[in-house]
Amino acid sequence: MNSADTPNVRPTEASYAKKIIRDVFSHVGAKLGLAWIAVIAFVAVFAPFLANSHPLLLSVNGEVSSPALRFLTSGDVTVLGVFMCVVVLYFLHLSFTKNITILAVVGGGIALLSVIFVNPLQLTVYEQYRVNEAAENYDWVIRAPIPYSPKDYIREQGDTGLEAPLSDEQRTHLMGTEENGADVLSRMIHASRIALAIGFIATGIALFIGVILGGLMGYFSGIVDMVGMRLVEIFEAVPTLFLLLIFVAFFERSLYVMMIIIGITGWPGYARYVRAEFLRLRQQEFVQAAIVCGLPLRSVLFRHMLPNGMAPILVAASFGVASAILAEATLSFLGLGLVDNPSWGQMLNQSVQSSTFNWWMAAFPGGAIFLTVFAYNLIGESMRDAIDPHLKSKS
Repeated sequence: MNSADTPNVRPTEASYAKKIIRDVFSHVGAKLGLAWIAVIAFVAVFAPFLANSHPLLLSVNGEVSSPALRFLTSGDVTVLGVFMCVVVLYFLHLSFTKNITILAVVGGGIALLSVIFVNPLQLTVYEQYRVNEAAENYDWVIRAPIPYSPKDYIREQGDTGLEAPLSDEQRTHLMGTEENGADVLSRMIHASRIALAIGFIATGIALFIGVILGGLMGYFSGIVDMVGMRLVEIFEAVPTLFLLLIFVAFFERSLYVMMIIIGITGWPGYARYVRAEFLRLRQQEFVQAAIVCGLPLRSVLFRHMLPNGMAPILVAASFGVASAILAEATLSFLGLGLVDNPSWGQMLNQSVQSSTFNWWMAAFPGGAIFLTVFAYNLIGESMRDAIDPHLKSKS
């Protein structure tokens, strides 16, 4: 009997998940949102090979080398390694918990190894490639589609550095250049990494804290719930943007600090959702059966209850990613964001700091912020419509 019953459980769960996914992406808005996020993710992962002043391949006297690979940073290697891990896990068809565990372990290992062993050259002279290519010192050279790095400042003496899109006959800048002469499209491509990183990592931190604390509050109730709710109210009263401003003003500007602050202040909303779902689920028969069977608390909470209460949490997470991206963009627009690395908010700040209005410096990064946040909102709305039975009945 057990052998006959066992195969019926997984297909049912899988079919329900597939049904939800099918319902979500039956909406045109969700399809458009996912397509835009996929484009941004692809651009972020392969940014060093899409926009780089270092040639991808070049040959000098018959010797072939790849300056682009030689100058990859530890962050570049980590992003590429994590992407390959995600692709492999997609084809293995493992459970959600196993995928997250393997991704966290492998990603952490890749990050640690890349920090230890990847040591790119610090001194970079981008002009040498253009000079040698003009002097025909290379047998052949293969460049990136956008042959400019985000920090490749091309300025002539007395030049302001600003160029409108496609205004220079010598060099092709599809989105123009900023005040220091760097290519705007290249900076847009590399800035997509910051937008995705701060969105996913900050939301991941908030989810991790919110799920654990919310699950404990909903399962135990009583004094645990009372203390937890007071903690939730305290953190909800903390203004995230002002806290970010304080830390940036007194400490070093760091993307990791932004992620941690946004994550630490963003968990109360997820905790409320998890608490409400666990309060509903703890009286269900399958939960009571798991408790009677003597399963450990970890298994009851996160293997039996959490998968059945994830629907509203995922909807909230999609909106949380959009909020984290907006928080970083706002901070950078105020001139308190990252200094060395390009971000969309920082580019918007450059457009208003200039003495004249340069439309390309405002339109392209502003449009990217709008489309990315709008895409996450579209996906979140579609998920809510697919999961909520009341909305289904009304439609």
